[in-house]
Amino acid sequence: MIADREYDAVVVGAGPNGLSAAVELARAGASVAVLERAESIGGGTRVGELTLPGFVHDVCSGAHPMGILSPFFRELPLDRHGLEWVRPGASIAHPLDDGPAAMSWRSLERTCEELGAGGDSYRRLIEPLLQNPHGLLRDIMGPLRVPDHPVNFVRFGLRGMWPATVLARAALRGAAARALFAGCAGHSILPLSQPMTSAVGLVFALTAHIEDWPVVRGGSIGVANALASYLAELGGTIHTSVEVRSLADLPAARVYLFDTDPKQLARIAGPVLPNGYLRRLGRYRFGPGVFKLDFALDGPIPWTDPRCLEASTVHVGGSLDEIAASEAAMWRGEHAEKPFLIVVQQSMFDRSRAPAGKHTGYAYCHVPHASDFDMTDRIEAQIERFAPGFQDVVLARHAMRTSDFFRDNPNYVGGAITGGAADLRQLFTRPVARVDPYSTPNPRIFICSASTPPGGGVHGMCGYHAACSAQRQLTLPHARLVA
Repeated sequence: MIADREYDAVVVGAGPNGLSAAVELARAGASVAVLERAESIGGGTRVGELTLPGFVHDVCSGAHPMGILSPFFRELPLDRHGLEWVRPGASIAHPLDDGPAAMSWRSLERTCEELGAGGDSYRRLIEPLLQNPHGLLRDIMGPLRVPDHPVNFVRFGLRGMWPATVLARAALRGAAARALFAGCAGHSILPLSQPMTSAVGLVFALTAHIEDWPVVRGGSIGVANALASYLAELGGTIHTSVEVRSLADLPAARVYLFDTDPKQLARIAGPVLPNGYLRRLGRYRFGPGVFKLDFALDGPIPWTDPRCLEASTVHVGGSLDEIAASEAAMWRGEHAEKPFLIVVQQSMFDRSRAPAGKHTGYAYCHVPHASDFDMTDRIEAQIERFAPGFQDVVLARHAMRTSDFFRDNPNYVGGAITGGAADLRQLFTRPVARVDPYSTPNPRIFICSASTPPGGGVHGMCGYHAACSAQRQLTLPHARLVA
């Protein structure tokens, strides 16, 4: 029984961040138990046959630029524990109405050549950031602190502080280069007129020239499975189908880390947290949600530009202005007629995802928080716009609204899959403004979810940083938390 043991650390939640926190603590020699309410681990990396038998779909995250480049994952022997990154020929394809798709290849030179008139300006924007890019990513993917590589960090910050629309129009020439950057900035799930959206665009653009955006062989669950396997090797344990409703459900431990959203943290640990801190957690903003379609396909998506099939991720939305309009509408509580889509076509590179000759893929768009609007027709019309005949290859589809995401994962409040709104207020200060955002006023309680820096994505950095913070408390006397 879990309650019969005492641990150095107990982690609530077995998503990538919870598992990463557990691994880092176990690497330091701590005894660790992970408690997961669901029957299986994985969080945002779970997979399922959502459409037809034999078609394996990623329930949430599908392509993993931040996973393969995660400073923490790069330290771990995850390949030895079964994780296999499958790299595409290109990271991003961005189809356009009046010409060939804008493509983001790992080669910056090739990318710039194909951007034509916009190539030189794209090179001037991106090339300086490719000096020690791994050091830059380590500085970016954490709490606000003195950077280890200040020159490159400042160079990034001077570009990233601008709204994406402003930087694209000022620094880039040509519709193709601007559209390519806008698609990257669209991952912010913010209006592109907001400050710091250029930072998101730059990070995603930069990663494509460091590593090809991969999918995981067999499905994204491979990330969680590899972390769990390594944790077991280190002596940690995972207990599924264990729902933590209150402190009474927790075994004794020196520290507790919560891979949950701030509301769940407040509900469970509220009796031992100050009222002022609880009020601040209650004001946390989760931001917009997503509407997602998974497809079982009779063949590849028939993109007008067939080079789009070489990319793991296709940004569908047309021009900079169209993408900006879509994301602004979502933020106002409206549903865009022509939504910006993120399309991932996993089976083009991982043939284990579908029966022979068949394919899988998904497309999602951003919608207002807790929206229940059905975006199916608008999503499929956008894909059909750049891939005529697309609907003829659809064998089956499966829709997930914001309520479905929340039902599948309680961290996705209102369908917000990134754990919060990545705007200027929350970029480095989520869930509240603290010198150490992973700590709470109770020295035994920490939060390690995507509601902490650096936010959403399958990279484990939230868990890693929270574990580093928690390690400083492991010398405290052992005691059970009580209200």
